Amino acid sequence: MRRPKTEQGMALLTVLLLVAVMGAMSAIALESINRSMKLAGNSRANMQARYFAMAAEQAALHRIEALLAATPDRLTLAGGWNGRSFDIPAGDGVISARVTDGGNCFNLNSVGEGARPTALKARPAGAQQFVALMGVLGIPPAEAGAVAGGLTDWLDSDTSPLPGGGEDGTYARADVPYLAGNAMLAEPSELRAVAGVTPEIYDVIRPWVCALPTTELSPININTLLPSQAPLLAMMLPGQLGLDAARQVLQDRPAAGWSSVLDFWKHPTLGGLTPGNDQLEQPKLTTRFFNIEIKAEQGGYEAIETATLEMTRDRGRVIARRWTAAE
Repeated sequence: MRRPKTEQGMALLTVLLLVAVMGAMSAIALESINRSMKLAGNSRANMQARYFAMAAEQAALHRIEALLAATPDRLTLAGGWNGRSFDIPAGDGVISARVTDGGNCFNLNSVGEGARPTALKARPAGAQQFVALMGVLGIPPAEAGAVAGGLTDWLDSDTSPLPGGGEDGTYARADVPYLAGNAMLAEPSELRAVAGVTPEIYDVIRPWVCALPTTELSPININTLLPSQAPLLAMMLPGQLGLDAARQVLQDRPAAGWSSVLDFWKHPTLGGLTPGNDQLEQPKLTTRFFNIEIKAEQGGYEAIETATLEMTRDRGRVIARRWTAAE
């Protein structure tokens, strides 16, 4: 028995609709497969770039170890290693790394002192150096004092705010309430959460500060400090050493570097000054901390790593690693 033509047309339409639906589903499935393959490829390139960056990190460690072994009593700028980029072969990828002296900066954690990172008390000498550095950089004294006081309160374990500083009550009144850290800083970017630190102030001081894993006064290597970094030398002697005088001291540095800290203090500009005991020991002839910036490109993917290395007598190690440019 023959079916009516209308039923034949409906059957044909149903078949066409099924074909269309199946075709659409197939296209979606193929697109999903292609996307998954691209994601897998990107992930593979990402991981490979990161592994290359970590390999560059180890290469930099070995280079620094060799550099320190060659001149164990002092580290100078000889060889042009400070701030110079070097390339590392990596198959079809490109890796570049740049090493700098990581101790020539103001150590934000030096405004506190104590045996435990979460049980610190105020260290006036560190705060005075911070204020001196900000003054040299053009920050007004009142604002500089507030920033130093805020940072000290952020680190110390007590609940009594310093003049211009702030403890938990200050931060509890913020639009988004939070508490003071009451511990050492792990990153300089944490400074942005401290009372008194405006975006403008942060931008000015960021190139000059660091957060070393110690509360000791900034361990400035007087043999690698550049004349352009004279503010870091001037801050060591608040109210005694001007910026121009500090720059002249660095320009007068012997070609092979100072052989002893005593020779440094014998410089005519420094001879008449009165540094405290902590300040007398603050200048260093060698470097303990190094910064490294690495860029690894692989398969169209770029990995950027910044790390802080600590070098001891026995070995070097990575104490901080970030998969981003320095903030």
